[in-house]
Parts: sequence; structure tokens; C-alpha cells
Amino acid sequence: MTETPDPAQAAAPASPHAPAPPRPRRGRPPGFDRDEALTAATLLFWERGYEATSVTDLTTAMGIRPGSLYAAFGDKRALFEEVVRHYGSSPVGAFAGRALAEETSAHAAFARILREAAAIYPDPSHPAGCLVISAATNVTPQDAEVQARLRDERNRNVQVFEDRLRAAREDGELPPEADPKALAGYFATVIQGMSQQARDGATAADLARTAELALRAWP
Repeated sequence: MTETPDPAQAAAPASPHAPAPPRPRRGRPPGFDRDEALTAATLLFWERGYEATSVTDLTTAMGIRPGSLYAAFGDKRALFEEVVRHYGSSPVGAFAGRALAEETSAHAAFARILREAAAIYPDPSHPAGCLVISAATNVTPQDAEVQARLRDERNRNVQVFEDRLRAAREDGELPPEADPKALAGYFATVIQGMSQQARDGATAADLARTAELALRAWP
């Protein structure tokens, strides 16, 4: 004869030592906005520099897990490479190229570059200065490639300046005795100095005065 179970025993709670019932599996974690994450990484590298920015800092600012960072961007160095490209195509990173492309005279182009740098570099809506100029200072030897990458980027910009000034001399806008290479180096030096001055607290008015003084060197 089969014994009928006691209803009270049937309703008794499970022992605390009994294994917990399996939890239902969740779906895939929600994705993240890649552009927003990249913008957050750009601002962080721009503010702190490459060396002082850790992967933990990045994932916190980007709102993602380390695995998502590596899956979407690769390692820290690969992410930084993309950040540099992202910055270079943004309004604050591309203003010099736009001025050279849009202005019909070299003088107007360089005047615009200097004046826009004076306004952009100290703008409080983003970190001060220029990411390409300041992000790879004090890097360790194993990250020397990062420093070289930004140095090459700056050197390319100087070459673009020189090419435009050489064309201006050929067109008669500059006198025959003008030295496009020296003039390009001069303007690049002023712009890099303005970036550092902005990081040190110079105001837009301060940098505007520097820009106007630099333009007096135009032959």
C-alpha cells in the first residue's frame, strides 16, 4: 500500500542546504553606442594623456566592460589610434585643414588658423589645448610608438603648412626671398606653444594677442 504524503510536509519550504533552482538565462547584454564611447575615450586621453590613462579609467568613462573594449576597439594602443583619427575629423581637430582648404589666400588661411586656435584651445567645453600636441608626453619606452605616431602627425601638419606657403610664393603672394620651410616651422611652433599655454590656463584673449603678434611675421 502506498503511503499518502502529509500535505503539511509537501508544503514545507526547501532546506536551506538544498541547491538553488537554476535561474533563467538572460539574453545578450545590451550593446553600447560606439560613437559615444569613442568620444568619451577621446576626452579622457585628451585630458590626461596616453600614459596616465588606464584601461580601467577608459572603461569607466566609456561605460563598458574591459571585454567590450577589447572586442570593439582592440587594446589600449589600438583605441588610441582610433581616438587620434576621431579627433582629427572633429571640428576641434580639423580646423587648420579646413582653413587651408577653404581660404583663397595663404595669409587668410594662416590668420584663420591662428585665430581659431586661440578660441578653440582654451574652450571650457573640452580639455584644453590640442590632443595631438599634448597626449603623448612622458610616455614609457614601451609606448614610444605612440609618441612617434603623434610626432609624425605633427610633422605632416608642418609639411602641409610648408606646401601651402610654397604655393603662395609661386603665385606671388609671398616674395621670392620668403622661406616657406622656416615660415611653416614658425607658425607650427606658435600653434604648439598656444596649445601648451591653454593647458597652463591662458585665456582666449591671451592667445588672441599671441595670434595677432605671430601674424606680424608674415613677409
